[in-house]
Amino acid sequence: MTRTWHITTVTDAARARIDTARLAAAYGVPGMERTRLTAALSAHLRQCLTKGGTWRLDLAAATTPQDGRLRAEVTSCDDTGTEARTPWHMTVACAEGVEPTDLAGLVADDPETLAGALLGADEDTALVLRKLGEQEDLVAFHREELHQTNQGVLALHAELDAAGRTQRDLFAAERTARTEAENARRRLTFLADASAVLTASLNHDEIVRRLQSLLVPEYARSVDVWLFDGEDDERVHTPRPAAAVVAARSGRPQYAADHPGGLSGVDDQPPSALHPAVPLLCIPLPTRRSPLGVLILSPPGERWDADDAVMLIELTRRASTAMDNARRYEHNRDIAETLQRALLTDLPPTPGLRLAARYLPATHGLNIGGDWYDAFRQPDGSLITVIGDVTGHGLHAAVMMSQLRTALRAYAVDGGSPGQLLTRLHIFLHHLQPDLYATAVIARFHPEDPTLTWAAAGHPPPVLRTPDGQVHTLDAKPGAMLGIPLKQEIHDHTVTLTPGSTLALYTDGLVERRAQGIDPGIERLATALGTFRSADLDGDLDGSADSLLHPLLSDSERDDDVCLLLCHLHSRAAEMARPSPTGLSS
Repeated sequence: MTRTWHITTVTDAARARIDTARLAAAYGVPGMERTRLTAALSAHLRQCLTKGGTWRLDLAAATTPQDGRLRAEVTSCDDTGTEARTPWHMTVACAEGVEPTDLAGLVADDPETLAGALLGADEDTALVLRKLGEQEDLVAFHREELHQTNQGVLALHAELDAAGRTQRDLFAAERTARTEAENARRRLTFLADASAVLTASLNHDEIVRRLQSLLVPEYARSVDVWLFDGEDDERVHTPRPAAAVVAARSGRPQYAADHPGGLSGVDDQPPSALHPAVPLLCIPLPTRRSPLGVLILSPPGERWDADDAVMLIELTRRASTAMDNARRYEHNRDIAETLQRALLTDLPPTPGLRLAARYLPATHGLNIGGDWYDAFRQPDGSLITVIGDVTGHGLHAAVMMSQLRTALRAYAVDGGSPGQLLTRLHIFLHHLQPDLYATAVIARFHPEDPTLTWAAAGHPPPVLRTPDGQVHTLDAKPGAMLGIPLKQEIHDHTVTLTPGSTLALYTDGLVERRAQGIDPGIERLATALGTFRSADLDGDLDGSADSLLHPLLSDSERDDDVCLLLCHLHSRAAEMARPSPTGLSS
């Protein structure tokens, strides 16, 4: 269906608009779409009337069960050819399945119809205004909702920002704490390692050198150790910083610089006149009696970290203790060495019987032990040889060794066999030092008797080499250690000697090794002694003693002292003893 209107006047345009509205209503066009169509048509027709001429409105309706459309098109009746204006058109959707039956009554020819159409237009306008109000209310609602949402988003952003700042602060605090913990671990590790290095030496000069190498360059640019005694002549009159003098007198660490140090437990002093541009940290070296000296440090950078200064003060205290222990050790070692050298007397010359002794201190640790040997004559002309070992090391062991040596010589004046002498030494040591023990072997040679008498108390057994090169371990039942809280009587043992025989007395330091025990060492000693010829032992017993020690002490490190006493009965002992009718007593 197509309807056409020719429009020349305003009345023609009004009738066309009214007919279009009524026709759209008849086809079931919704009110909003109908109002949009009529409003657009009115606006275009107004423009057409302004231009003048005759205009044609075609309103075509196409309705199918699937699609319904109403198309309005306005064209000019006066334009022809290429100058024709482009037609205006608009299409709206109709209700499905609507087919108007009476279209003649839609024409607006009388005033009543025009009035009704005007009221219908107002009704459509009211509908549009109502829809517009609803839309405005909806827009206002959504605007308020959007505003509230924006406020929530802003609040959320503020919370997220605050949470981000808190998280950044926590991360920064965690990094700071981790850095501080790592620095503390580094300082404690350094302090533990440095303490182990310093206490590993018992030489105070070596400790000073190690202290300097430990601190430079990480914790100090320079290190000067000012010791109050034992200085070199060239350094005795070396000027010292005033802060070092104050530290020596007050016993408190001093910091000399042109700025406050802010170091815990450290007093601030003016900059040193000797080194005005360099900050100095002067730490006394304390001991239980009096300070050993002052440690003078310059910082590796502009100044020290406060925690590093605390660590340096603690390290200085430990270094001072190590140096004090080293000095006391050196003092006691000197006394013990002097005492021990005085006690290791010359062996008495005896016709037909050669003696050779060797004493080697331990290679590390406290070098003075309780090993000792002795040889002296009894009033009846017998020769007593003894070798022993007092438990412990140092001055105390050397003193006890001296007392045992003196006591043995005193007891031997009254005579007595080796077993009797050891029994008396056991009683003496038990009453003198209940917490100190000793081991010993005593062998007695008599010039007129080829019998060797010997006794042992807790000591490694003597080893006897016969002239034929056979070696025997004299391991008959020995007594227990001297000084233990046990009443004991140590028995004598005898063996026949022939010229060319060699008896080896020794301490456990010669044969005992930590990983192997003592028995393999005794076997090695017996094997080594069996390799010597009687002529070698007759000619050079001292050289033979050195040759015997060499394979047994191939390792350079020894935990204990080594003592060896060789007693060799010369192959021509009878001839050598004949010129002296008194034998060994001469």
